[in-house]
Amino acid sequence: MRSSNNIKAVVDAGLGRTPCDLKLKNLRLVNVFTSEIIPTDIHIIDGRIVSIHPEAGLEARRTEDCDGLLALPGFIDTHMHFETTLLTPETLGDVILPCGTTTLCMDAMEIANVSGIEGLRELLKSVDSLPYRAYLEVSSRVPTAPGLETTGGILGLKEVEELLDWKESLSLGEIDPSKIFIYGGEYFDKIAAAHSRRKIVNGHAIGRLGQELNVYASAGISDDHECVEFNELLERIRLGLAVLIREGSSERNVDRLIAGVLENGLSTDRLMFCTDDKHVNDILREGHINYNVNRAIKLGMDPLQALRMATINAARHFRVEDEVGSITPGHLADILLVEDLQRINPVEVYFEGELVARSGRMINPAEPATYPEWIQNTVVLRNPVTPATFAIESSSADADKTAVTRVHLIELVEDQIINLRKEAELPVSDGFIGGDVAADILKLAVVERYGKTGGVGFGFVRGFKLTSGALASSVSHDHHNIVCVGTNDEDMSVAVNAVADMQGGFVAADRGKVIGSLPLPICGLMSPESVGKVIAEADRINEVARSLGCKMDAPFMSLSFISLPTVPDLGITDMGLVDVLEHRVIELEVFT
Repeated sequence: MRSSNNIKAVVDAGLGRTPCDLKLKNLRLVNVFTSEIIPTDIHIIDGRIVSIHPEAGLEARRTEDCDGLLALPGFIDTHMHFETTLLTPETLGDVILPCGTTTLCMDAMEIANVSGIEGLRELLKSVDSLPYRAYLEVSSRVPTAPGLETTGGILGLKEVEELLDWKESLSLGEIDPSKIFIYGGEYFDKIAAAHSRRKIVNGHAIGRLGQELNVYASAGISDDHECVEFNELLERIRLGLAVLIREGSSERNVDRLIAGVLENGLSTDRLMFCTDDKHVNDILREGHINYNVNRAIKLGMDPLQALRMATINAARHFRVEDEVGSITPGHLADILLVEDLQRINPVEVYFEGELVARSGRMINPAEPATYPEWIQNTVVLRNPVTPATFAIESSSADADKTAVTRVHLIELVEDQIINLRKEAELPVSDGFIGGDVAADILKLAVVERYGKTGGVGFGFVRGFKLTSGALASSVSHDHHNIVCVGTNDEDMSVAVNAVADMQGGFVAADRGKVIGSLPLPICGLMSPESVGKVIAEADRINEVARSLGCKMDAPFMSLSFISLPTVPDLGITDMGLVDVLEHRVIELEVFT
């Protein structure tokens, strides 16, 4: 927020009474309001832009010759969970800033589900000292599915109201249709609390169309980031909802949605970009919001349209266009210098007038973060986990005499977090249901990890293509119990116990041994280590998963979303298999 002293400093510098801090000269400014490219200089003081006038003639303490580079506003990620990058806020800047992202709109619901408001306080202590801007989308649904999952923390109305008053608070975070159609009550109070503070409410309306979507929007929802098909995007725009076009590690939506926008000549005024959930190794390999922009341009979108989606559209939507989203007088000096608009790879990145990245590297890389012991000890198994833990007893009255049973099956959709509800026949031996590895039907389990119930939920999944071993993770949205998929019970128990022993992370097990791991001890979600170490370990365990037969680009991201009880068709928690649209636990077996 601006102070009187800051306003005075900018005005005095603009009138030539005092010198500016920095002059970026000899550049071509890309104006997101007029689509002009104007040769000019940019004058900066106290982190803000003083003037973009080509003949300002102002003095500056320091001058940088930009050699004709193009100047763009810093990019804005409109919805993300920094926990799923696997990095802490301190080290995250090392990968997003060289890509040109200077502002994050983050929903820290993952931390909150594990450790409540105290965990949020701990993780946000560093916000003011970060070399990028972190706004908070206040988590609206902790837990995500009340009564259908066990979590470590809860954010009720009192906590949400407190968080909405934090200076970092930007909006009420994603709220799904079940909270509108089924629960109401406290969730309506949370929406009203956001509106009373003139803050928007983010949506999460995957799969909803028609009158259901109308009712959902009528509750005061402002946007949705869950569009997969163009018809979903179009219907949301018709209702006045903004659409945040997402490209994460396992949620690949840019190509299909942008193609639809271009084919139908749809205005981009209500469109913007987000990553939602993207692992650090994918950011390093592909890029961040600049990847979304570059893909849109490659698909045929005018570069200025794509840039507006990543800057001013986002700023306007979140009501912060007075601070960010454009290179204009009085605004914060978040500036990217690039060579070409056809493929945007920043040569230099300025955050509030300070050079923070050059040629893909940070000027001052972050030091590994230090966190208190309590936030690194959040995994507690109430009961011993053995191979017998994963034995699934058939509910059939004739189970001991039956050779097969019919079960509900989760079928994964490639490059998406949605799944399909299917059925399959599986073998029964001595009353226990087995998987069918040859048919890629694997056992799935979620083990409660907060020491509260010791519950274990079971299901079956098709799409991982493991031929041996098991994978386990303490990152399992949004409850973050330990989710495990495997070809046999012994390796599943080895993997789950290994996750618990290292207080969270990713594990691959085979033939009774751990063959790969990535420790994530901070809430069982993040690593305190350097970017380089986390990337190396993430790449290594992904390769280990592939050695077990899995062909996915991001196997642990796919595993983490399989448990989400708000994404159709089926989810799985420590309480069992969840019918997402009906919002209830269902029987694993199909009895007709």
